[in-house]
Amino acid sequence: MMVANEMAFETSAKKVAKKHYDANFDKKIIDAKLKVNFDNGKTNQSLNVNLQIEKDKVIYIKGTKFITVFKAKITPNSVSYYSPYAKNYFEGDFSLLEKLLGVEINFDQLQNLFLGQSLLNVKSEKQQLEIVTNKYVLYPEKQSSLFNIFFTINPSHFKLDEQSIVNASKKLRLDIQYSGYNFIQKTIFPENIMIVAKSENTTTNIDLIYKSVVFDIPLNNSFEIPNGYKRIEF
Repeated sequence: MMVANEMAFETSAKKVAKKHYDANFDKKIIDAKLKVNFDNGKTNQSLNVNLQIEKDKVIYIKGTKFITVFKAKITPNSVSYYSPYAKNYFEGDFSLLEKLLGVEINFDQLQNLFLGQSLLNVKSEKQQLEIVTNKYVLYPEKQSSLFNIFFTINPSHFKLDEQSIVNASKKLRLDIQYSGYNFIQKTIFPENIMIVAKSENTTTNIDLIYKSVVFDIPLNNSFEIPNGYKRIEF
């Protein structure tokens, strides 16, 4: 069931930040099937993806197109990836995701991206508030010296409609848009996530379309990098 829109009324940045924080996802396990479209100007492909999250512990991602194209396991401390198609693998830090998205990102931020929550904790520092086109726009009172960040919050359910990170000096920009939410098992969950990562020379578009989502079922997932694969280095 789709979530309807409501009007944005005058309020304080502190209240909006608290309501967004309180709207955080409270299930323990997510098992979702997605359609993912990826285009960076050189590679343009669509994949079926199985996304499994044990909240705050591990994220499993499996991409298929007739065969398994890749598997990834992401924990708060590491990223592991291998491709039976390309016969290569990666084990290390979050540099693989940073290369994909163009900005530094950690486990909590990636998890929040999938769940419709802000990449930064909006309660941890003072925020400014504007109402733009009937939506709440929050941004830190003191923006980082490295980048500016903006959160557009839906007044109906206080999940995100959009979040943007801009690094003008390096000509980097990351825009994440949430075009709609569904009400699943008494939980508000994204329906579609559109990611646009821009650098000086490239633009990467990633479109995530949730096809099915279930919560709190036992996970049955194995991840083991096969012998003989070539290691990817960054």
